[in-house]
Amino acid sequence: MERIGSWWTETPVMDPKISVIIPAYNEELSIGLVLKDLPQEKLHEIIVVDNRSTDQTATVALENGARVVAEPLRGYGSACLKGISDLNDPDIVVFLDGDYSDYPEEINLLIDPIIKGEKDFVLGSRMILPISRKALLPQSRYGNQLAVFLMSLFFGGYSFTDLGPFRAISYKALQQIKMQDTNFGWTVEMQIKALKNNLRILEVPVKYRMRVGVSKITGTISGTFKAGTKIIYTIFKYFLA
Repeated sequence: MERIGSWWTETPVMDPKISVIIPAYNEELSIGLVLKDLPQEKLHEIIVVDNRSTDQTATVALENGARVVAEPLRGYGSACLKGISDLNDPDIVVFLDGDYSDYPEEINLLIDPIIKGEKDFVLGSRMILPISRKALLPQSRYGNQLAVFLMSLFFGGYSFTDLGPFRAISYKALQQIKMQDTNFGWTVEMQIKALKNNLRILEVPVKYRMRVGVSKITGTISGTFKAGTKIIYTIFKYFLA
């Protein structure tokens, strides 16, 4: 491998092992749809992290081909960290929501640049395609715009357009950035650390739709406030570190 800056360029991954992590809390109605749309025959493993659901999320996930692990500590980041701890030596890790707002069949858009050895971290942006942008709640659109503006202002290197949950990263890069956040700051922490570690970053436009059910975060005033506060806090935390 050839060293550039503080990161290693990767040679193309032949027959890569792709692991998918899906954090899920009360997604009984949607998780089966997500799993059916994933090309499971091409994937190394699919891990659904049941984040203390009170419905049949775990049962439906098992019935649709996923490996289910439990994370009793509530929080999006906690669920993602649990999924990481249960990975079985992949080459690439994909994070995907369990609410069927993303289009799982678009996974190749995210993993192909990593497989080819061109990128380390690929983010699916919901803000590029007008139809996807319209599917976001107003508070999500404006909150994203503020967050990515602050990241561009403070960290430079790459101008993100979104904090989208549909993302892929090489396993080596994921180990390098040492994720820590246990709740709403997870997505922005990963993007900031990608910048600070000089990862080769790419955003690709992805389709997006209204989720199945009501959002536990942006669907409520308290959830929106807590998420927005934590995201801004996380940006300033890493800027001042």
